[in-house]
Amino acid sequence: MATFSVSQEGPVNALALNRDNNQVAIGGRNVFKVYSIEDDCFKEICNLRASKHLNLSFSCNDVAWSLIDDHYLATAATNGHVCVWNLTKSGKAMQEQDYQEHKRTVNKVNFHASEPNRLISGSQDGTMRYFDIRTKSAVAIFYSNTESVRDVQFSPHAPATFAAVSENGNVQIWDVRRHDKYQQQFTAHSGPVFACDWHPDTSWLATASRDKTIKVWDLGSSKTTLEYTIHTIASIGHIKWRPQRKYHIASCALVIDCSVNIWDVRRPYIPFAAFNEHKDIPSGVVWRGDPQIFLSTGRDCTLYQHAFRDATRPANKANPQGISLNNHGEIIFAYRIPINNTFSKQPGLIRLKSLSSIGDPLIANVKSSNTISNDQFHQASSAIHQFNIVTCQDQHSFYDLAKNYILTGRSFSEICEHNSSIAKEYGKNNVSIVWRIIKIMYGDEFYPSPANTPLTNNNDKCFLKIVGYPNDYVSEDQRSKGGDVSGSKYIGDETEVDRDLVDYVGGFNGFSVYNNFRFGLPKGDFSFGENELDNELDALSLDYRNSLQNSQQLGQQQQDWTLPNEAFNLRHEISDRSPPPENLQNHYSPDINDECLQPVQYDDQVPGLLTVSKTVEKCLWDPSNTVVDALKYHATMGDIQTAACVLIVLGDRRKHLKTLDDVTQEQWLLGYLDMLHRYQLWNVATQVIKISWLPSVNCLNQQSTRINTNCSQCAKPLQRTGWLCDRCHTSEHSLCSVCHQVVKGLYAWCQGCSHGGHLKHMQEWIAAKKVCPTGCGHQCEYR
Repeated sequence: MATFSVSQEGPVNALALNRDNNQVAIGGRNVFKVYSIEDDCFKEICNLRASKHLNLSFSCNDVAWSLIDDHYLATAATNGHVCVWNLTKSGKAMQEQDYQEHKRTVNKVNFHASEPNRLISGSQDGTMRYFDIRTKSAVAIFYSNTESVRDVQFSPHAPATFAAVSENGNVQIWDVRRHDKYQQQFTAHSGPVFACDWHPDTSWLATASRDKTIKVWDLGSSKTTLEYTIHTIASIGHIKWRPQRKYHIASCALVIDCSVNIWDVRRPYIPFAAFNEHKDIPSGVVWRGDPQIFLSTGRDCTLYQHAFRDATRPANKANPQGISLNNHGEIIFAYRIPINNTFSKQPGLIRLKSLSSIGDPLIANVKSSNTISNDQFHQASSAIHQFNIVTCQDQHSFYDLAKNYILTGRSFSEICEHNSSIAKEYGKNNVSIVWRIIKIMYGDEFYPSPANTPLTNNNDKCFLKIVGYPNDYVSEDQRSKGGDVSGSKYIGDETEVDRDLVDYVGGFNGFSVYNNFRFGLPKGDFSFGENELDNELDALSLDYRNSLQNSQQLGQQQQDWTLPNEAFNLRHEISDRSPPPENLQNHYSPDINDECLQPVQYDDQVPGLLTVSKTVEKCLWDPSNTVVDALKYHATMGDIQTAACVLIVLGDRRKHLKTLDDVTQEQWLLGYLDMLHRYQLWNVATQVIKISWLPSVNCLNQQSTRINTNCSQCAKPLQRTGWLCDRCHTSEHSLCSVCHQVVKGLYAWCQGCSHGGHLKHMQEWIAAKKVCPTGCGHQCEYR
């Protein structure tokens, strides 16, 4: 089946299908025709408005076709007439019955599903009338006690039951055998109800209203329950359940929306399918007994047959991304994620888990079928995250910390220690620990210091005496060599180390502060005081220079530094009967023949000192990544003050934070400045701007530094100077309004009237009076 249409002479208000679904009758103010439905077109059978005897009874507000006898049509006219038409006759005789019992417009007519001669109508006069088309008058009248009845529908499950909906939002269930009282009544909507439709398979009744909702009610039990609610963009005028699809219903809007929408009641916000062929508001829809084909009419003077395969899917165009902000500043953000192709009983339905805890990101549980058909939703998937406002610190703590923090002017360790104490004093223990950790990582006691006087040696080696190891680090071999091993220090033999290590440490002569950080040792391994350590190292340096000078003076002179082999004379020569080393099975010994441990002889080597040709490099831990992570954590939690202040105090040490880009640093500084301005901490903000290392922040003090003042006589802006007006050429602006003397110090003026004077005089005047001292009448205010 394909989609096709036929045009009419005027707008079409309603349509109805015969029992075999092969003919359609349409009606309107100027249209009343019957068409046969072919494979690809509509073929006109008869035009009932071609008669010469036309009256208002031919103006159709609604049309119904008997489900038992194909010969009978019923129409509802705007003049209150209910007409029954016999298609087997011709001319004026076709109008077999003309009931004129309603006082106002008839909105709806409906044939009984099992009794061919029974017909019911609902009118704007608030009554429903039950007709037997074989008689000349209504057999029963039902009074709704409402302003108007917009729709009446016989129930397919109970032949004697029909539903009526009214403009007051109520739904009434009636029994045709009892016309004095309805069986049930309930309020369905907050506005007028325009249409209703019984589900063909279950005891559901769908209602459509001006309140832009379609509601599905379960009337099968003793208590009516609301099963589903569909939210639309416009008031709904017509609805019709889709056959063989339990959850699908078609709707037509009264205004705005020109589409015929098919809804799945389980997904109440996005239509399952939409048909956009109509150019004006559609006025009716009816299914041809096949869930894939239906007919519709509209105010655009057309009759359409729609094939479901030609439908558009609004869900395909729906954006699975979105954001929502509530009045508390909390944000819910949804974004697209890959589709999970696991099978689900309800394919394509998005089911979101409830937000069980604040701040936890929850992901939508989305299931989709492996095969995609016309009866499936668009396979979309989203994840939802909720972000709430985290107040890391209150107003008073931020203000006090900003006022008492030290950012410059002292050594790095003193600043960190001071700021740590301040943070702890105001209850910020976590921030206090951060400052202490920063001190440990980058403090003067641990941070590498440059070499002041590097040791020069042509052979790229130098000598260090083992100084400062506690007893736990002194081996028995070192103790046996002599030296003081008592107390907390040990002075042993000098050790020759590689020059690269000495340069890395900072030079021998410039080794004023022992850098444990350089050697990878913990802080407490040495207990020298500063003076004692300096004296010890100076002595070592002096001994080394003296020994070097003596060796140069001796030149080629050879001195005997060797000791006798034995302490007494041998009686006879000791014969060595052991085999030569090369005859041994395991003559190779790594401990003896290892090349790296063989002493290396240098030309200017000082005798008697232990030499080491190679040293083992120790991998130093780089704390920069940890510092960056800590600062980002505090910034994310809302503590922008800690992140910005630590960056400022680090100074040149920031160059080691290679993973922290300048954009992030700028955002932290600007955020901190914004908060300082909110708390009116102008001096602290100025200090932060002044010591900033980023040009974009440092230049903020150069903006808006000009204050324009006006002349107190002519009220014109002072262009060149603040005391002489170029327009009136008066210099009275520089005179004090109280003492009338020239102001040579601080000058205060009112921005409203431009009068001012000495700061002290203006303070005293405003404290006692509110009017300007010049008598201009302006209410001055001093801030």
